[in-house]
Amino acid sequence: MYTLGINAAYHDCAACLVRDGVVLAAAEEERFTRVKHGKRPVPFTTWQLPFHAIDYCLREAGIALRDIAHVAYSYDPALLLGTHRGDASIALPLEPSTQPSGEWLSPWDPLFLSYIVNAPRQLAGGAPHHLKKRFEGVRHDAPYAWHFVEHHLAHEASAFLAAPFDECAVLTMDGRGEAATTSYGHYQDRRYRRISQVNLPHSLGLLYESITDYLGFLHSSDEYKVMALASFGKPSCAPQLREVLRYAGEGAYEVKPADWEELFGPRRERGTEFTQRHRDIASSLQLVLEETVLQMAGWLHAQTGAANLCMAGGVALNCVMNAKVRDHGPFRRVWVQPAAGDAGTALGAALWIDSRQGNAGKRSWQMDHALLGPAYDDGEIEQFLRQCKLRYRRAGNLSAEVADLLMLNKVIGWFQGRMEFGPRALGARSILASPLDASMQQRLNQIKDREDFRPVAPVVLEEEAANWFVNGGVSPFMVFVYDVRPDKADRIPAARHVDGTARIQTINRAQNAPYYDLLRAFAERSGVPVLINTSFNTRGEPVVCTPRDALESFCCTPLDALAIGSFIVEKT
Repeated sequence: MYTLGINAAYHDCAACLVRDGVVLAAAEEERFTRVKHGKRPVPFTTWQLPFHAIDYCLREAGIALRDIAHVAYSYDPALLLGTHRGDASIALPLEPSTQPSGEWLSPWDPLFLSYIVNAPRQLAGGAPHHLKKRFEGVRHDAPYAWHFVEHHLAHEASAFLAAPFDECAVLTMDGRGEAATTSYGHYQDRRYRRISQVNLPHSLGLLYESITDYLGFLHSSDEYKVMALASFGKPSCAPQLREVLRYAGEGAYEVKPADWEELFGPRRERGTEFTQRHRDIASSLQLVLEETVLQMAGWLHAQTGAANLCMAGGVALNCVMNAKVRDHGPFRRVWVQPAAGDAGTALGAALWIDSRQGNAGKRSWQMDHALLGPAYDDGEIEQFLRQCKLRYRRAGNLSAEVADLLMLNKVIGWFQGRMEFGPRALGARSILASPLDASMQQRLNQIKDREDFRPVAPVVLEEEAANWFVNGGVSPFMVFVYDVRPDKADRIPAARHVDGTARIQTINRAQNAPYYDLLRAFAERSGVPVLINTSFNTRGEPVVCTPRDALESFCCTPLDALAIGSFIVEKT
């Protein structure tokens, strides 16, 4: 039984394909369209179905849309339609920029909900002409069953049905769903129970987005930059923010409306310098978020008595906060779904419907890697290299030859195997460099046209993690930070953030053999089982997907070499 999961609400459109409880493929639409987060330069999201990602998932399984038994869409419009639930039509506002009226929370809601309600018809007949092949044979009387899955339930399922736990507490936090912004639950005996939720307008995600915008970043996109900036500040504004965000007990919190310019002065204009005030605001926001989530986690533990916690939702991509929950919270183990943002709801919706429709009571899969995207074989890669008229060579020993280049302090584009699902580059579409020289962090930020305060993350051999990072454990998804061991800090200066931490990825050979072998080869030459790993993209661009994307990025940036499949391309 095949189940197709889709996210096309808000942003980060994605698709996922599950067969009898096992995830076969998952990818974000942005990797194919090259439009980051799926956001067009208009004041609202286009909400178009992720046809390219769906086409890839079907192609990976060797099937067509007509072979699908269930389609799970990670949003339930019925929860917002209210009295319009049975209507055959919805009146759209002539001026969507006007203030909302009546029962609509936003003047865009009628258009947004109309689009989602019509998603089944769009899937049946709306595929672009160049993708028609895999969508043929499906009309409005589609052979599959269509399911709208509540947004936060999709987040929850993406965690507890992928986590390595038979029992766990579940915490999801994001900007918003239909109404919920935070949810609490308990997974036990193959059953899931929602315990409580926090609804709009109170939202940790929207609060963080709002200050992200105030600090001159792109909201719903650059929140991780605010997290990085926080390490350079002091939480001097925390008292004011505690007046805005207040934990109310019993898992509830309140976010009061606030005018940031009235509280903190003029907003930062994009492109201007950062002041200490900006750094302190970011630090204060991060601290108050951590304090609140620790209280929430404490309440959830008291309700469930569970030893394990799994988390999802965009807020769960805050790896500094995650580390605080791991180190200072009441749970023995904490697991975060690597595609924790909205893209991951495609995964959760598919897993949830699969578990309800034909796989109830069974767990035949858990997420120990995120390599769920497309791969390209050497034949496809070499054909494109020839078309580009680039000089290249086939490596005799890829790991040894790339390790030699890294020892020369060269920066390498690394394009190997199946692409990662989620926002992190995890050794399939990565830029790799040596951590031995402190200047490498600045050099990488210049190559990628990133802000100079941004840290770069290390990958470490799993068996060596505890020797280089305090309490370093298995962490394959870069969703936690760890302190760099003081006696090792001078050996990997490029990997250490200003606060002494690093957002690590651990790797074992079963997860990704070429990547592991490269680290092993570098360790043999340097004595250091650590490399810098950052995503293979430049500012404003999605992570590369195809050989064409990789070669375009390589040729347009100061990368020194590209390891693509079995081939190495070097710049002279």
